[in-house]
Amino acid sequence: MKRHATIVLIVAGVILTQRAIGQQHEAPPILAMRSADTSIVFEPPQSRSGVKPQSSALIDAWGADLLISGGGFGLGGFYRHQYSNDLYGTFSVAISDAKDDKEVEQMDYWTGETFTPGKVNRFLLIPIHVGIQYRLFSDDIIDNFRPYVNAGIGPTIVFASPYDREFFNSLGYGQAHYTAGGYVGIGAFFGSDKKSLSGVNLRYYFIPFSSGIPSMVDGAGNLNKKSDFGGFFITLNFGSLF
Repeated sequence: MKRHATIVLIVAGVILTQRAIGQQHEAPPILAMRSADTSIVFEPPQSRSGVKPQSSALIDAWGADLLISGGGFGLGGFYRHQYSNDLYGTFSVAISDAKDDKEVEQMDYWTGETFTPGKVNRFLLIPIHVGIQYRLFSDDIIDNFRPYVNAGIGPTIVFASPYDREFFNSLGYGQAHYTAGGYVGIGAFFGSDKKSLSGVNLRYYFIPFSSGIPSMVDGAGNLNKKSDFGGFFITLNFGSLF
């Protein structure tokens, strides 16, 4: 009996010893899974705020202006440089007619020509301005309609030529006068085309000339001088972006 019990204990001990040795050579499930996953994933770094940086190219523009005022029509050109999403710098030059407020045109019924009694000089305005343009409500309004305010300052040439001569002939007898001026305005650009620029700008020009320039002779023969060449102008803009 004792002999059989001893044999059973020996067999049981051998079995337990083999199981213990097998467990030492077998990797734990978690370690086995981790060792099987040997791939490494690289991701691009992001800013700490979690927002990816965005870049937008600054755009310049140039083009032509059509000026309309109570004194007549004019033509000009402009160049615009972008400093930020809303702020621009501008350079513009134009040439436009100017008239005295007292002028009254009449027509000769025999020739069909118009004339202004008492007029002494014709006037041409040549404003040369540098300015700024600031876009309004850029975060609230879609790009199809881009309102803005603008202002400019610079020299202005007032060219006076004798009225009693034909227009082009009178230019050879004219005289240039110089003064400082500026403007303030409000306007908007229209359309979503990324290559062209079109809009309208309502400006008020300040063009004082303290000493005055001879303009009209009244009914009593008194010589009147024009000392303020400013006023409202409607400016139509047509240009391209680059």
